[in-house]
Amino acid sequence: MTNDIKTSERTSAGFAPRDHAELTDTQITRRYFSKFEKITAHLARVAGQMEVEGKLTRDEVDVLARYLIKLGLSFKALANKYHMSDKAYGLGAATLTFDRRDSGFPVHAELLQMASDAAQAGTHLKGMASVEDLKSQMVSQIVGDLTVPKDLQYSLSQRLYYEELAKGDLFWPQMHPDVIWRRNKGEGRDVRRVYLAHWAVYDSEVNLPTIYLMELEDTGRTALPKDERRWPQVQSHLMAQSMAGLKLVTIATGFDKDFDDLHPKRLRRFHVGPMYSHTFTQQTGPLREVLAEAKSPPGEDWALAWTVEELKSQSVKEEKSGWFGTVEREIFALDPFAGSGSNIGATRMERAIIMPARPFQVLAEKNPAGFHDVRKFVVSPGGRVLSYR
Repeated sequence: MTNDIKTSERTSAGFAPRDHAELTDTQITRRYFSKFEKITAHLARVAGQMEVEGKLTRDEVDVLARYLIKLGLSFKALANKYHMSDKAYGLGAATLTFDRRDSGFPVHAELLQMASDAAQAGTHLKGMASVEDLKSQMVSQIVGDLTVPKDLQYSLSQRLYYEELAKGDLFWPQMHPDVIWRRNKGEGRDVRRVYLAHWAVYDSEVNLPTIYLMELEDTGRTALPKDERRWPQVQSHLMAQSMAGLKLVTIATGFDKDFDDLHPKRLRRFHVGPMYSHTFTQQTGPLREVLAEAKSPPGEDWALAWTVEELKSQSVKEEKSGWFGTVEREIFALDPFAGSGSNIGATRMERAIIMPARPFQVLAEKNPAGFHDVRKFVVSPGGRVLSYR
């Protein structure tokens, strides 16, 4: 296994060095993506469990589920791309690069390349034989020449990759903001439209998918998604601020100041990951020991962190605007009882871990420090989700 994961230390401008690794064996690559296929299938169920407990509303679960499904489809596309990644085949095929130390996910550059490939998927598909033709040629070579059709297998994997890209609906490096109307508050000139804005990024700082939900009130004359002036500005502003290194209070305060008639009442950020695996990753800490001791079979050797940051407005103040006008500004609640107080830049932060039963049993037995307040979601192959504190 060690020889099949090639590790290199790389440095990105402005960030600390980070260990990346390449998967150079086809079987190992397939196991890696098979693991993520199982993980992403559980995530929507975990969101559903949070709805049952009153932590999420139905429309919020629907939004999260759509992003998580898109994430699963992106991994499916990458799995096809690297289906024949073994350099021993001599096909010149590329190998998957993933963040072995910090996230366990494919690096941001993989998603960027996928987005670039998607723009040219139609051109590639025109020059390729169909899936049926490629399979027919493979059978002919196996039966007639008694040889393994490696070239055709690779061609088929690329055909399937570009077909997935052509279908669209994947998780891209940037998922631009959209809004859902929830309700109206007040009447006449005092009406306020309440929206749920949502967007997502595959964060380049941490190589993790990150999803944002913002509840905001709109006091503008034109409904926000129909406003040709404000809506493009809102989208650009939110995408520019969607970085893991920025605190929620920084994002919300900047938005509040830049848009006088848009009032952010609640902002949440969902960090999907890191993914821990005794086989694939090298993170340090108790989880690595838990997974090593669990000795789980393939497909169950993993744990996924799921962190939710939340910032809520606690009150409103009025500021002068121009000679005679005033505007509302939000005062956000920062939890003084959090471990580092206002330094977290949020009202609260909830950490959770999602894992199969076998690693959870070891975690419960070891009961390491630092995990007492971490929510545990235990998942089974049949789709059942159990929640523990």
